[in-house]
Amino acid sequence: MKLFSWNVNGIRAIAKKDALLHVEALEPDILCFQEIKAEKEQIPPLFSTAFLETHINPALKKGYSGTMTLSNRAFTKTDTALHIDHTHEGRILEHHFDDVALFNVYFPNGQQSEERLAHKLKFYKDFLAYCEALRAQGKSIIICGDVNTAHREIDLTNPKANAGTSGFLPIERAWIDALLGLGYIDTFRHVHGEVKEVYSWWSYRFGARMKNIGWRIDYFFVSEDLKDALEDAFILDHITGSDHCPVGISIDL
Repeated sequence: MKLFSWNVNGIRAIAKKDALLHVEALEPDILCFQEIKAEKEQIPPLFSTAFLETHINPALKKGYSGTMTLSNRAFTKTDTALHIDHTHEGRILEHHFDDVALFNVYFPNGQQSEERLAHKLKFYKDFLAYCEALRAQGKSIIICGDVNTAHREIDLTNPKANAGTSGFLPIERAWIDALLGLGYIDTFRHVHGEVKEVYSWWSYRFGARMKNIGWRIDYFFVSEDLKDALEDAFILDHITGSDHCPVGISIDL
């Protein structure tokens, strides 16, 4: 099955562009959107064929944040994990099927203030603890979304210039280290190794995307027990329409 994740930076804006035609042509089984910036009644038709299930978790603040999942796989449970996203920013959709827990997550950005950085780090901590509790119950885990942190120097164009910037702070990167240390797999690195200059986000300023001055901050992580089921991982940087591009995996589930 093919799973895709994309921070669309506004679902209504992206729906007016040809970008979704390229996504539809890839025949996703599950499609996870972040930063939809819309409520349920504001979301326009997106594809020529309807998905089996559609789940939307809008932020309480209008026109802000929010997540959305479209699936042709039936879920046995869907939740918004408000015990983690306690600020009601619509940042998590949790889906269960078979023995798998899939998380569509728009992790907080820590650049606005020290308070938001502290909020981001708490979100990281609480989210990982919850995933580990599910693993202890026998669940396999898939995490996708905009993590808002580049892991290593290879994952952004200007690591030294951004060493003091939220999104590449040692304390943020350490969370990804901890995640991998617990046996989760960065699927893109697992498949493609040390490939360089492959990013998933570019600033709208200074022609950054044209120059490929970017960051890899959108991920698919899977728990170690799914490693042998993983078939491919990809970053679709040719698909435009947002400041992020879609990322995805193919996995035998």
